[in-house]
Amino acid sequence: MNEAPPCAVHARPVLLCLSHLRWDFVFQRPQHLMTRAARTHEVIFLEEPLHQDVPAPRLDLSPRPGGVTVAQPILPHGTTPDAAVSAQRDLMDGLLAARAGRKLVAWFYTPMALAFAGHLHPDVTVYDCMDELSAFRGAPPAMLEMERRLIARADLVFTGGRSLYEAKRGRHARVHCFPSSIDTAHFGQARLGPAEPEAMRGLPHPRLGFFGVIDERMDIDLVATLAALRPNWSFVMVGPVVKIDEAALPRAANIHWLGGRGYADLPAHLAHWDVGFMPFALNESTRFISPTKTPEFLAAGLPVVSTPVVDVVRDYADAGLVEIAEDAAAMAAKVEMMLARDRGPWLTRVDAQLARNSWDITWGRMAGLIGDIAAPQMSVARAGAGRAFQTIRAAGAAHV
Repeated sequence: MNEAPPCAVHARPVLLCLSHLRWDFVFQRPQHLMTRAARTHEVIFLEEPLHQDVPAPRLDLSPRPGGVTVAQPILPHGTTPDAAVSAQRDLMDGLLAARAGRKLVAWFYTPMALAFAGHLHPDVTVYDCMDELSAFRGAPPAMLEMERRLIARADLVFTGGRSLYEAKRGRHARVHCFPSSIDTAHFGQARLGPAEPEAMRGLPHPRLGFFGVIDERMDIDLVATLAALRPNWSFVMVGPVVKIDEAALPRAANIHWLGGRGYADLPAHLAHWDVGFMPFALNESTRFISPTKTPEFLAAGLPVVSTPVVDVVRDYADAGLVEIAEDAAAMAAKVEMMLARDRGPWLTRVDAQLARNSWDITWGRMAGLIGDIAAPQMSVARAGAGRAFQTIRAAGAAHV
């Protein structure tokens, strides 16, 4: 195992984050929360394994800005699924053995991690459900059963939006809704006139921009239709393409697929767009989403148009902050309206809304709930909280 430098404050509790997302992929909810957790915890972000030409399993540890240590299991090519689970368990146990005697928070983003972490007995178990992973393309068949087990043993369940909260709140006694938050200072840099990125220089205005993962959640037919309907508009699409064939993306002179960009580079891109563009498909994979990019667009001062994703409608459109359109023609009309209107009154409402929300506030509330669970007086009440709630519900259902 390649150890990172030892933690200077060894008394800090350990937060082991088990994630299906890679730290260096896209900076989003896990990264925002874990960098804040690292102020008071030793945070270890355990990723899914990589398969390489190595003679034996190993665990690579490397620090990231913000105080998080990323742990990458490296497994030999040809490792069977059962052997992979066993190797991950052994590597994780070795990692934690070196930190024995310290408080441990196990923070799950993927229920599938229970396969190798189910034997742990942390002081607090958190399931931060940021997406309905079972609805995503390529989801393992066991996902729903593993989630049932995770909820049953969790002390706290957090959800990434209202729709997810409504789907999970009947399954555990302590489910808390924490929708997408915002780093206003970071995205607010877009309002300060940063230099235009070279890749966009010369593109005609108006520019409609999207940033984020480009996958089955994007309505690529809508993108193609709107681009054909308004050939003088530029469509700037920023983000990695995953789980869909890149060859299937619409190609036109006014559609520009720029690929992924670093988090630090995003404000400069948004500064030179005219409208934030959220062309989400309406399918099972988007039924429960609460896109982080919604408040990020708003913090940048960009008007936003979106398809009618439920949480976007309820959290932003109903407040008059985001425009909603179901098809290309309606979306074109909404964009033209936003381009023509005075942004002043709208920006005042946007800033008032954003002032009530931040990743710092969200983490502070989460940390408070974790502290309540970890307090000695809660030790009896918390035991099997999820299991007890499930048992009561199941017993009641049997007599309906």
